[in-house]
Amino acid sequence: MLDKLTTEARNQYTMHLDEMSTRDILRIMNKEDEYVLKAIKEELPNIEKAVRYAIESFKNNGRLIYVGAGTSGRLGVLDAVECVPTFGTSPEMVQGIIAGGTKALYSAAEGAEDNTELGVDDLKSIQLSENDTVIGIAASGRTPYVIRALQYANSIKANTVSISCNKDAAMSQYGSVAIELQTGSEVLTGSTRLKAGTSQKIVLNMISTAAMVGIGKVYENFMVDLKPTNEKLEERSKRNIMEITGVDYETAATYFDRSNHQVKVAIVMILLQCSYEDAVRKIDESDGFVRRALAK
Repeated sequence: MLDKLTTEARNQYTMHLDEMSTRDILRIMNKEDEYVLKAIKEELPNIEKAVRYAIESFKNNGRLIYVGAGTSGRLGVLDAVECVPTFGTSPEMVQGIIAGGTKALYSAAEGAEDNTELGVDDLKSIQLSENDTVIGIAASGRTPYVIRALQYANSIKANTVSISCNKDAAMSQYGSVAIELQTGSEVLTGSTRLKAGTSQKIVLNMISTAAMVGIGKVYENFMVDLKPTNEKLEERSKRNIMEITGVDYETAATYFDRSNHQVKVAIVMILLQCSYEDAVRKIDESDGFVRRALAK
């Protein structure tokens, strides 16, 4: 089966990779990466469908669940954990599940990807429901762990999406939406942490970011639900308040404190000159959308 996968094929332009100069290696890697954006562009309609699934799940108090093994699994975990500080989500709202568990993040547990029932067990352990969206990620598109996870998700009527890097991937038939990122053969034969992994990372960024915009986590192009868990994020929060409302730094800092470090609330308090309680109410009545709250 592997010899039929483009992600496993030899790249004709890097047959002599071991003889190339460092500059030439970097040049060919840079050129090959150009295929990544082209592959993503061709799949935009399916990526849009995946975003709609995620938004639907969030609006129904469901979750976005990434499932993968190896590099693909690690990419899912990375995107999931970054949603917490960026969008102020709970750790449960976007989750990354990797074959082999947490230890697989630090040391290879490649054999876990062949354990089909583990994919089911991992989803059962988080009490997957029909309100959730499951995105299976596998460069090859044939990983047993991910396929079985998608099958289980389908059986309980959860939304399902497959992301692979081969045309007509086996996994595609198990996703209600199938995203096939045809990035071609890798510079280093079979090393899907390169172009394939890059394309997957970008698509996961697109899905989670667009979905968060769709549920009111963004105003204009600012993160207004970020969690200011360190000094850098506190300063970013104050700058966002300044940029959006036009107030000076001292005023932004004052309202940042008055809003209990909630950027959304501070913005509404300043622009509508209302109390903390009124700002919170307006935001709640607007389903979290600042723009709607300001129009009330």
